[in-house]
Amino acid sequence: MPRWVPDAARHYLAHTETGQSIRALARASDCHPSTVLRQVRRFEGRRDDPLVDAALRSLSTEVLGCDVNHERDKKVMNVECVRAEVGQIAGLTQHRIDQEAKRVLRRLCEPGAVLAVAREMETAVIVRETGEGDQMRTAMVDREIAQAMALKDWINCADPEARVARYFITNTGRSALRRLTAEDENRASGFSEKPIVQGGDTAWNIVEIDGGARPPVRYFSSESPLVGLARRRDRDGQRFLSRELVAAGERLREDFELAQVGTKPVADWYVFTTGADVDLPTEGPKGSIAARDRVRQALTDLGPGLGDIVLRCCCFLEGLEQTEKTMGWSARSGKIVLRIALQRLQRHYTETQGALGPMIG
Repeated sequence: MPRWVPDAARHYLAHTETGQSIRALARASDCHPSTVLRQVRRFEGRRDDPLVDAALRSLSTEVLGCDVNHERDKKVMNVECVRAEVGQIAGLTQHRIDQEAKRVLRRLCEPGAVLAVAREMETAVIVRETGEGDQMRTAMVDREIAQAMALKDWINCADPEARVARYFITNTGRSALRRLTAEDENRASGFSEKPIVQGGDTAWNIVEIDGGARPPVRYFSSESPLVGLARRRDRDGQRFLSRELVAAGERLREDFELAQVGTKPVADWYVFTTGADVDLPTEGPKGSIAARDRVRQALTDLGPGLGDIVLRCCCFLEGLEQTEKTMGWSARSGKIVLRIALQRLQRHYTETQGALGPMIG
């Protein structure tokens, strides 16, 4: 059983799939039998949740697979069919779940954001409502990651019987996001007690520069600066940033986050704004490599200045005031430059990818 599986789920699977008694599980966990009984009953009630049910079925298939290897081939074939149907989450590591959770939970903290899971789709989508009542896609989530987050009670579905299940972040998920953010801040400030090594569940995203190592830029805000700036209006009552400009910035941020999943981190993203020819590794998921190429093309098209501000504000979630100080600009000029950069970015996406961008799922 993977180490990231909660103890309550372990007790439920051990009791329902292997037939272990409540008292035996309580003795092994050094707790009262009533605690294990409540855990088993709670997970039995959560089987209506499609993500929780699929996660438990996949994990139980792994348990049953060890027991039926000596049985008839027909029974083993049934287990393989179930494994192919519900997907494979047993291969997930705690490190990958934490890295994806920081991106997903941060998006779910935005106002009006939900995680939509359709039964016939392999990929879940995070959407949120804009001020005009429209739906905007902000991120995509692998189904096995969504299943693990539901099993950990980081997300919850109010209506599991719907054709498209809508998940919201829970208080447990907000606490997990705060914990993960604090751990990254401690590593960045040098107060972390965990070893910085490569490989396994303890691998950290460390960037190698000039023979040394430095932690990545902190970008764990719960809301993008574009969202706050889009709520402002000019003297005519019009929104300072239109919905199309915000969508262009969010598309760049989505590609930026996808580009760092399962690939070697880029040492310096700002070099793409100069159009320099940089040798990048080609190992990793195809989706991450394609997302990195889209970010590089967008930054190269924008060039220095405009590319710098969209990278800082849209990707690193740096505030406009800090960006103005870093770039040496006058006060309150950053929002004007950002709007011009987003207009150029929107034109780039329209000319290269179309108005709606690449398809998902």
